[in-house]
Amino acid sequence: MQWIQYTIINNIITRYYGISDKWVDWTSMIYMILYIPLIFPGSWFLDKVGLRITALVGIVGTCIGAWIKVFSVDPSLFYVSFIGQSIVALAQVCILSLPARLAAVWFGPDQVSSATSVGVFGNQLGVAVGFVLPPMLVPNSPDLETVGSDLQMMFYLVAGLTSILLVLMVLFFQDKPPTPPSAAQEAAQILESSGEEQVSFMQSLKNLMTNRNFIFLLLSYGINVGVFYAISTLLNPVVLKYYPGHEVDAGRIGLSIVLAGMLGSVVSGVVLDKTHKFKETTLAVYALSMVGMWIFTFTLNTGHIAVVYLTASLLGFFMTGYLPVGFEFGAELTFPEPEGTSSGLLNASAQTFGICFTLFYSELFTTFGDIAANITMAVMLIVGTIITATTQSDLRRQNAQVPASGAGNP
Repeated sequence: MQWIQYTIINNIITRYYGISDKWVDWTSMIYMILYIPLIFPGSWFLDKVGLRITALVGIVGTCIGAWIKVFSVDPSLFYVSFIGQSIVALAQVCILSLPARLAAVWFGPDQVSSATSVGVFGNQLGVAVGFVLPPMLVPNSPDLETVGSDLQMMFYLVAGLTSILLVLMVLFFQDKPPTPPSAAQEAAQILESSGEEQVSFMQSLKNLMTNRNFIFLLLSYGINVGVFYAISTLLNPVVLKYYPGHEVDAGRIGLSIVLAGMLGSVVSGVVLDKTHKFKETTLAVYALSMVGMWIFTFTLNTGHIAVVYLTASLLGFFMTGYLPVGFEFGAELTFPEPEGTSSGLLNASAQTFGICFTLFYSELFTTFGDIAANITMAVMLIVGTIITATTQSDLRRQNAQVPASGAGNP
């Protein structure tokens, strides 16, 4: 939620703090930039200390960052806000890799994809709230005093909420169930407990980086999610270009993208659990994201904001719906490497593409306008679709579920 809370009211933040809109873009990009170098220590940490400690470190950081922002309400104190935002960005390293790992540790083979999609769904819910709440809590008032007190209110709300979450996590969040939920998880735990067979983190990383199919997935996943990050970060100026004064609508269009995506995530998760057709599902969702992007590009200027809501929702359904599918396909291609490491690398790829695409999109938007910027993103998605089509379906985790006597999946 905090990732997008400044950029969705870009024009109000620049006016209040007297800063350029590039600085506001950086409140979003700092998340991506800090994530990339820290993903390896973060994955290693998750492997070493388990779910509970990792999740607690994440929520403590999120809470501290949120409280720092409470003290940044003054036109001269943007740097305090930025420090708070950076601390929250650091904390997300411990949070983002949790869904795939938590699903694998707690759920059986026919629930694991759905569980991952619900975990990613939480992440998306935050983004949705981040799109909707700031424009409603901080309207574009001509009086800077009013803007300041609205910002104060928003920061207090977020800090209060994260404090409640911290208490709940400390009291109720457990590390792992008493018995493993699946044959694959049992095999992974046996491997873990027999010291001599324990694959070192660096070895695991090397295995992943030499897995050709996984490298293809890294590229295609990074492109898809990178485009989503760029569009989300610059939604405010793009919508305001055609519909001036519609700040609240910009937020709600963001919400439509994410809500449709949450629906897409859950549908994708259920389809995967029912069919176990990972490659086919990934390719279909990816190709449809690309189609959605082309439609969105050429319907922004119709003059009817309802059309933008509709096309943005279509785009979100497939583009955000792709997130858990990518995670799960990654876990399949790389078993028995830890899910936290494969999903961590996928996230790092997404953040890297996210930074490049956000800077590139911003530059294209200022110089050539939104059509050029959106077409470039749509072309990137065509490249991603081709890469996905060339990835082979090597379902290692599914094969580990099959008893040794039975034949594996083709």
